[in-house]
Amino acid sequence: MIEPLTLTSVPAHAEALRPAVREFVQTYTGKVPLEERARSWMGFDADFSRALAERGWVGVTLPKEYGGAGLDAFSRFVLIEELLGNSTPVAAHWVADRQSGPLILKFGTQSQKDFYLPRICRADAFFCIGMSEPQSGSDLASVRTRATRTANGWKLNGQKIWTTNAHRSHYMIALVRTSGSSEDRNKGLSQMIIDLSAPGVTVRQIRDLTGDAHFNEVFFEDVELGEDALIGSEGSGWDQVTAELAFERSGPERFYSAIGLFDVWLAYLREHHSADAWARELAGRIVTHLAVLRAMSVAVTEQLARGDSPILAAALVKDLGTELEQFIPFAISEELGRHPGHKVPDGLLRALSYVSQICPTYSLRGGTREILRGMIARGLGLR
Repeated sequence: MIEPLTLTSVPAHAEALRPAVREFVQTYTGKVPLEERARSWMGFDADFSRALAERGWVGVTLPKEYGGAGLDAFSRFVLIEELLGNSTPVAAHWVADRQSGPLILKFGTQSQKDFYLPRICRADAFFCIGMSEPQSGSDLASVRTRATRTANGWKLNGQKIWTTNAHRSHYMIALVRTSGSSEDRNKGLSQMIIDLSAPGVTVRQIRDLTGDAHFNEVFFEDVELGEDALIGSEGSGWDQVTAELAFERSGPERFYSAIGLFDVWLAYLREHHSADAWARELAGRIVTHLAVLRAMSVAVTEQLARGDSPILAAALVKDLGTELEQFIPFAISEELGRHPGHKVPDGLLRALSYVSQICPTYSLRGGTREILRGMIARGLGLR
């Protein structure tokens, strides 16, 4: 069943981090055009990630012995909330900071920790996720990419898709089959760290509706992997990846993706149409939903801070957050359409255009709406 969520607040020690982060990011965002800020956490800027790392703000939950800040999940929540709330380009280090690093810390060997974690904390190693495959989608248990044992390690063959920023990443953590067949479902799955510069790895970019090319398909043809590519024990990949998804699904990025657009629209309202009752009601509705989602996300963060794996609660945050993220551009479009004679700033229109085109992906990444609602239904005993 779904884990009960106890509403809580961000503790004072974590809130103490907020002023310094806010000062830093606001200095940066003042130089960035509105339409670029609307990209939120999809913006990729390696130099910005390294500037954060110099301040100790990449890998904040990783132990100090590996170059991390040794802070808790609440501190990371505050950091991420400020980064996303100010629409900074965090995509370069995002996956490594959010899930690859914690995954390696929890399940990796000592040599894996010693090698990868310091590089993550310096923003010198960027990771992507290798879960989805063609004809599999969110049905991760049906993956066919296979790693076969060799005298020196593993030989990898197969294909991954929806590998965001694979063309800019150094490594992928992939869910692969090491025994059995796809009919065996979640049995026989393992996780591997793959050097994307290795012979036999081919990354092909796929351009989306916005004109961006962050989306990729990755092919593996007889890729030689060392024995140390395996994370955890062979056959434990399913349990590991479901724990990893709790980090991916519960954070502020699951309801702040359209926050840059929302902020630009609010600024427009304050300057030109603050007396418009319909627009004020819409703004209040969105803020109310954001407040509820934030409270839920903080409650999930408390469970993560305890070392729990709140898989179903995280799925709830992700599903409800996606609904709001997709509602925001639709509602703003309708509101602007009520005043066809009003002059709308170009920056707002460009931000709206981008978010309107990219928002259909919000209900795909991190698990489709159908998969998440199936999980929630099972948690409630409805199926």
